Amino acid sequence: MPRARTTFHELTVGQVAERSGVAISALHFYERQGLIRSTRTASNQRRFSRDALRRVAFIRTSQNVGIPLATIKEALDQLPSERTPTREDWTRLSKGWRVILDARIAQLHALRDTLDDCIGCGCLSLRSCHLRNPRDVLGRGGPGARRLPPSSEHEQAERQPAHSPNGS
Repeated sequence: MPRARTTFHELTVGQVAERSGVAISALHFYERQGLIRSTRTASNQRRFSRDALRRVAFIRTSQNVGIPLATIKEALDQLPSERTPTREDWTRLSKGWRVILDARIAQLHALRDTLDDCIGCGCLSLRSCHLRNPRDVLGRGGPGARRLPPSSEHEQAERQPAHSPNGS
C-alpha cells in the first residue's frame, strides 16, 4: 500500500532559512520590520507561508542592488499580502528604483574619478576633498588641523557664509 504524501503549506523559520540561504536572525529582523509575516502555532512557533521564500528573494535582490529596506518595505506593502511577488511586480517596482540607482551610479562614477585626488592629498581636509570635508567646511575655521564636527554642527556650518581672513 503506497504511503500517503503529506503536503505542508507552511514552513518553519529553519526551513525558510535553509531554502533562502538567509540566516534565521535576518528572517526575524525582516519580520520585525514588516517585510515578511508569520503566524504562530499553539506552541508559539513561527510558521511562514510559501510566499515568504519569494519575498525573501525579492528583499535580498533589492538589497544587493542598493535599495534601502524602508524602500523595499514600501514596495512590498503595495502587493497583496500572502501573494508571491511575480515578475510583473518586480518589473513595475524596479522601474521606480531606476532613478535612485542611476543617481547612485553617477555618484560612484564621480567618486571613482576623484578618489585618487583625495587619497593623494593625505590630509583629507583640503578644499578638494569631497569625502571627508565636503564644500571645505573645515577650511572656514582657519588654518591648522580640524576634525569634522557632528552632523548637526556640520550642517549649520554649511549654511553660514564663509569668512575670509580680510573680514569681507
